Amino acid sequence: MLTSRDMFTGLPMITAAAFFMQMFNSTILNTALPSIAESMGRSPFSMQLAVISYALTVALLIPLSGWLADSFGTRRVFLISLGLFVIGAVLCALSSSLPQLVTARVIQGIGGAMMVPVSRLTLMRAYSREDFVRVFNFITIPGLVGPVVGPIVGGWLVTYASWHWIFLINVPLGLVGLVYALRLFPDYRQPRGPFDYLGFTLIGIGVLAMTSGLELTGGHGASPVLAGILIVFGVLSVVLYVFHAKRFRFPIITLKVFRTRTFCVGIAGNIVARLGIGSIPFLVPLMLQVGLGYSADIAGLILIAPAVGSIMTKTVVLKLLRRFGYRRVLLFLTLCIAGIFMCMGLQQPGWPLTLLVVQLLIQGMLMSGQFTSMNTITLGDLPAETASDGNSLLSVSQNLSISFGVAISTAMLRFFSSGGELHALHSTFVAVGLMTAASAFIFMLLKAEDGAHLFGKDTDTTASSRPEGKE
Repeated sequence: MLTSRDMFTGLPMITAAAFFMQMFNSTILNTALPSIAESMGRSPFSMQLAVISYALTVALLIPLSGWLADSFGTRRVFLISLGLFVIGAVLCALSSSLPQLVTARVIQGIGGAMMVPVSRLTLMRAYSREDFVRVFNFITIPGLVGPVVGPIVGGWLVTYASWHWIFLINVPLGLVGLVYALRLFPDYRQPRGPFDYLGFTLIGIGVLAMTSGLELTGGHGASPVLAGILIVFGVLSVVLYVFHAKRFRFPIITLKVFRTRTFCVGIAGNIVARLGIGSIPFLVPLMLQVGLGYSADIAGLILIAPAVGSIMTKTVVLKLLRRFGYRRVLLFLTLCIAGIFMCMGLQQPGWPLTLLVVQLLIQGMLMSGQFTSMNTITLGDLPAETASDGNSLLSVSQNLSISFGVAISTAMLRFFSSGGELHALHSTFVAVGLMTAASAFIFMLLKAEDGAHLFGKDTDTTASSRPEGKE
């Protein structure tokens, strides 16, 4: 059993780096698409395939991560996934055509789909419940910083170097991660039955169809009817999986995870909250540049504020959870975040820049605490036999809800566009705030004592609920 003393030298540092690389990689490409299109002789609008191919690959393979980690060991699967991520990055940099780039992004997506879920699952098994919350709070920060830093670094590399470096920058990070993982990454396994081919197919079709539909709804030029058909087809596929999982002895994701009440509340709250929160990285740059008239470089610097805010709350959220409990903290954070979003819907051109920076700083502080609280209450009570499946479900739901949030906010911008761009942005921010506030009704289902044992207030269940593993 590892302790929090290993936080800055071992597994949590590796997990944080993997989390940062995945989130950094998911946003850095957007700023380089015009340059890549020019070098490949393609239209910038056709380059969206390079983004979608990565997202679809990740969405398809996340459900597989739990079974692979349990069957072959967390260490082996993590090393392979990190290796594939680095190889995919090199192949992306060497690509000279769009088909080559898409293929390389698929390879990178295979690695990206496994890195974070497997490392997070390993943390769940390596640390006691008390240390798990503290460690998870630490690894949440890179996930908030990555999407902010990505566009800034991407724009700088494209301007002063070349687009190839947005992929090559992953190579030294990945190689250092491999060296440390070979020395420090533990190997945990959980007995699993034979591979559930039908279940994986049903979940894969469902996740792919819903993700594709959401991507199309988000404004990539396809018919809304086709997007709707894909989403409905994906939902039906997931419903079929539920019937299959009830009958099959070894489903790839067991329905037993829903016997844990805090998991049910946590994952439902995650989905609803991220419908609003997930659209913010998309909406804020639009507000800064289109609505308020800031240049791209100034907007990039302003976006550092939420990243700084997320770092500032690293220890505060733990004290709040320990003193007031998950229910009160989640209700407070959710309503405050909703209020900040609606306040941004009042922002006008010419208002002091300091006011906007303070809003974004507070937003980063609140969202950091929200993510730590939501994720740890979702996973903290899961027993050993369902930990990997619950972790996979959380990853899938987060990806889908964020995509859905962007799609909804895009539809709102179009709906409100008759009043002008600034009016559309203001109205969308208010609507997103109301969506976020709606998740408070779900978090009200938590009991006052839920999560208390994660801070040592109920130590009788701590040791017995942790799985045994091999290192």
